[in-house]
Amino acid sequence: MKLHHILLGSMITLSLLSGGAVAADDKAAKQAEIRQVTQAALAKFYAAQPDLKAKVEKAPGYAVFTTYGLSFLVGGAGGKGLAHNNRSGKDTYMSMAQASAGAEIGLAESETLIIFASAKSLDWFVSKGWEGGGGGGMQAGASGKSAGVAGGGGPGSAYYTLTKNGLQAGVAVRGTKFWQDQDLN
Repeated sequence: MKLHHILLGSMITLSLLSGGAVAADDKAAKQAEIRQVTQAALAKFYAAQPDLKAKVEKAPGYAVFTTYGLSFLVGGAGGKGLAHNNRSGKDTYMSMAQASAGAEIGLAESETLIIFASAKSLDWFVSKGWEGGGGGGMQAGASGKSAGVAGGGGPGSAYYTLTKNGLQAGVAVRGTKFWQDQDLN
Protein backbone atom coordinates (compact mmCIF):
# COMPACT_ATOMS: atom_id res chain seq x y z
CA MET A 1 0.00 0.00 0.00
CA LYS A 2 2.80 2.42 0.81
CA LEU A 3 4.44 1.75 -2.57
CA HIS A 4 1.16 2.70 -4.25
CA HIS A 5 1.11 6.06 -2.40
CA ILE A 6 4.76 6.73 -3.26
CA LEU A 7 4.15 5.98 -6.94
CA LEU A 8 1.01 8.12 -6.98
CA GLY A 9 2.81 11.00 -5.26
CA SER A 10 5.72 10.72 -7.69
CA MET A 11 3.37 10.76 -10.69
CA ILE A 12 1.57 13.85 -9.38
CA THR A 13 4.88 15.63 -8.73
CA LEU A 14 6.20 14.77 -12.19
CA SER A 15 2.98 15.94 -13.86
CA LEU A 16 3.11 19.25 -11.98
CA LEU A 17 6.76 19.77 -12.90
CA SER A 18 6.17 18.92 -16.56
CA GLY A 19 3.14 21.23 -16.58
CA GLY A 20 5.42 24.10 -15.56
CA ALA A 21 7.81 23.22 -18.37
CA VAL A 22 4.93 23.13 -20.86
CA ALA A 23 3.76 26.54 -19.62
CA ALA A 24 7.27 27.96 -20.07
CA ASP A 25 7.51 26.43 -23.55
CA ASP A 26 4.06 27.82 -24.38
CA LYS A 27 5.10 31.31 -23.20
CA ALA A 28 8.29 31.19 -25.28
CA ALA A 29 6.33 29.95 -28.31
CA LYS A 30 3.79 32.80 -27.98
CA GLN A 31 6.59 35.36 -27.62
CA ALA A 32 8.34 33.97 -30.71
CA GLU A 33 5.09 34.08 -32.68
CA ILE A 34 4.49 37.73 -31.75
CA ARG A 35 8.08 38.64 -32.72
CA GLN A 36 7.64 36.85 -36.07
CA VAL A 37 4.28 38.56 -36.77
CA THR A 38 5.86 41.91 -35.82
CA GLN A 39 8.71 41.48 -38.31
CA ALA A 40 6.27 40.46 -41.06
CA ALA A 41 4.08 43.49 -40.30
CA LEU A 42 7.09 45.83 -40.40
CA ALA A 43 8.04 44.43 -43.83
CA LYS A 44 4.51 45.21 -45.08
CA PHE A 45 4.63 48.75 -43.68
CA TYR A 46 8.03 49.32 -45.33
CA ALA A 47 6.73 48.00 -48.67
CA ALA A 48 3.66 50.25 -48.48
CA GLN A 49 5.58 53.33 -47.32
CA PRO A 50 9.39 52.92 -47.70
CA ASP A 51 10.29 56.02 -45.67
CA LEU A 52 8.89 54.34 -42.54
CA LYS A 53 11.98 52.11 -42.26
CA ALA A 54 14.26 55.09 -41.62
CA LYS A 55 11.74 56.58 -39.18
CA VAL A 56 11.54 53.31 -37.21
CA GLU A 57 15.34 52.92 -37.14
CA LYS A 58 15.90 56.51 -35.91
CA ALA A 59 13.12 56.42 -33.32
CA PRO A 60 13.74 55.52 -29.67
CA GLY A 61 11.23 52.73 -30.18
CA TYR A 62 8.10 51.46 -31.84
CA ALA A 63 5.10 49.22 -31.22
CA VAL A 64 3.34 46.86 -33.62
CA PHE A 65 -0.07 45.24 -33.07
CA THR A 66 -2.23 42.87 -35.08
CA THR A 67 -5.92 43.37 -34.36
CA TYR A 68 -9.18 41.69 -35.30
CA GLY A 69 -12.42 43.63 -35.17
CA LEU A 70 -16.10 43.69 -35.99
CA SER A 71 -18.38 46.71 -36.04
CA PHE A 72 -22.03 47.38 -36.80
CA LEU A 73 -22.98 50.63 -35.08
CA VAL A 74 -21.23 49.26 -31.98
CA GLY A 75 -17.94 47.47 -32.43
CA GLY A 76 -14.90 46.05 -30.83
CA ALA A 77 -11.42 44.90 -31.68
CA GLY A 78 -8.60 43.26 -29.84
CA GLY A 79 -5.10 42.07 -30.46
CA LYS A 80 -1.57 41.41 -29.33
CA GLY A 81 1.76 42.98 -30.15
CA LEU A 82 4.94 44.30 -28.73
CA ALA A 83 6.72 47.54 -27.96
CA HIS A 84 10.40 47.53 -28.90
CA ASN A 85 13.01 49.81 -27.36
CA ASN A 86 15.60 50.48 -30.10
CA ARG A 87 18.21 51.65 -27.59
CA SER A 88 18.10 48.71 -25.17
CA GLY A 89 16.77 46.09 -27.59
CA LYS A 90 14.10 45.09 -25.07
CA ASP A 91 10.70 43.82 -26.22
CA THR A 92 7.64 44.34 -24.02
CA TYR A 93 4.67 42.14 -24.95
CA MET A 94 1.38 43.99 -24.91
CA SER A 95 -2.35 43.60 -25.47
CA MET A 96 -4.83 46.01 -26.97
CA ALA A 97 -8.58 46.47 -26.99
CA GLN A 98 -10.81 48.92 -28.81
CA ALA A 99 -14.48 49.79 -28.56
CA SER A 100 -16.44 51.99 -30.97
CA ALA A 101 -19.90 53.44 -31.42
CA GLY A 102 -21.29 55.36 -34.37
CA ALA A 103 -22.34 55.03 -37.99
CA GLU A 104 -19.75 52.39 -38.83
CA ILE A 105 -19.88 48.93 -40.34
CA GLY A 106 -17.06 46.50 -40.94
CA LEU A 107 -15.05 43.39 -40.32
CA ALA A 108 -11.28 43.67 -40.56
CA GLU A 109 -7.88 42.34 -39.61
CA SER A 110 -5.44 45.22 -39.26
CA GLU A 111 -1.87 45.93 -38.32
CA THR A 112 -0.91 49.03 -36.38
CA LEU A 113 2.51 50.65 -36.15
CA ILE A 114 3.26 53.31 -33.54
CA ILE A 115 6.58 55.14 -33.84
CA PHE A 116 7.66 56.98 -30.69
CA ALA A 117 9.33 60.36 -31.06
CA SER A 118 10.91 60.29 -27.61
CA ALA A 119 12.16 57.79 -25.06
CA LYS A 120 9.76 59.39 -22.59
CA SER A 121 6.71 58.64 -24.77
CA LEU A 122 7.87 55.03 -25.27
CA ASP A 123 8.46 54.55 -21.53
CA TRP A 124 5.07 56.07 -20.74
CA PHE A 125 3.36 53.77 -23.28
CA VAL A 126 5.04 50.66 -21.86
CA SER A 127 4.65 51.49 -18.17
CA LYS A 128 1.26 53.21 -18.09
CA GLY A 129 -0.45 51.86 -21.17
CA TRP A 130 -2.24 54.20 -23.45
CA GLU A 131 -5.79 55.23 -24.04
CA GLY A 132 -6.88 57.08 -27.12
CA GLY A 133 -9.98 58.15 -28.96
CA GLY A 134 -10.62 58.73 -32.60
CA GLY A 135 -12.90 59.66 -35.43
CA GLY A 136 -13.60 57.61 -38.48
CA GLY A 137 -12.84 57.06 -42.08
CA MET A 138 -12.65 54.24 -44.55
CA GLN A 139 -10.22 51.37 -44.85
CA ALA A 140 -10.31 48.43 -47.20
CA GLY A 141 -7.74 45.79 -47.81
CA ALA A 142 -6.83 42.29 -48.83
CA SER A 143 -3.58 40.35 -48.73
CA GLY A 144 -1.68 43.12 -46.90
CA LYS A 145 -2.69 45.92 -49.24
CA SER A 146 -4.43 48.87 -47.63
CA ALA A 147 -6.42 51.93 -48.57
CA GLY A 148 -6.07 53.38 -45.06
CA VAL A 149 -4.02 56.43 -44.21
CA ALA A 150 -1.71 57.28 -41.33
CA GLY A 151 -3.26 59.07 -38.42
CA GLY A 152 -2.23 60.83 -35.26
CA GLY A 153 -1.18 58.71 -32.33
CA GLY A 154 -0.76 59.34 -28.66
CA PRO A 155 1.52 61.94 -27.15
CA GLY A 156 4.91 61.93 -28.87
CA SER A 157 4.07 59.29 -31.45
CA ALA A 158 2.97 58.70 -35.03
CA TYR A 159 0.32 56.06 -35.74
CA TYR A 160 -0.07 54.01 -38.96
CA THR A 161 -2.56 51.30 -39.92
CA LEU A 162 -2.66 48.65 -42.64
CA THR A 163 -5.86 46.72 -43.23
CA LYS A 164 -4.85 43.16 -44.05
CA ASN A 165 -8.28 41.76 -44.88
CA GLY A 166 -11.75 43.23 -44.64
CA LEU A 167 -13.63 46.48 -44.99
CA GLN A 168 -14.51 49.20 -42.53
CA ALA A 169 -16.41 52.37 -43.39
CA GLY A 170 -18.16 55.08 -41.41
CA VAL A 171 -17.65 57.53 -38.60
CA ALA A 172 -17.40 56.40 -35.01
CA VAL A 173 -16.07 57.43 -31.65
CA ARG A 174 -13.41 54.98 -30.53
CA GLY A 175 -11.60 54.26 -27.34
CA THR A 176 -8.40 52.23 -27.45
CA LYS A 177 -6.45 50.80 -24.55
CA PHE A 178 -2.95 49.28 -24.63
CA TRP A 179 -1.38 47.45 -21.66
CA GLN A 180 1.42 45.04 -20.78
CA ASP A 181 0.54 41.37 -21.17
CA GLN A 182 1.32 39.98 -17.72
CA ASP A 183 1.42 36.39 -18.99
CA LEU A 184 4.08 37.07 -21.63
CA ASN A 185 6.45 39.46 -19.81
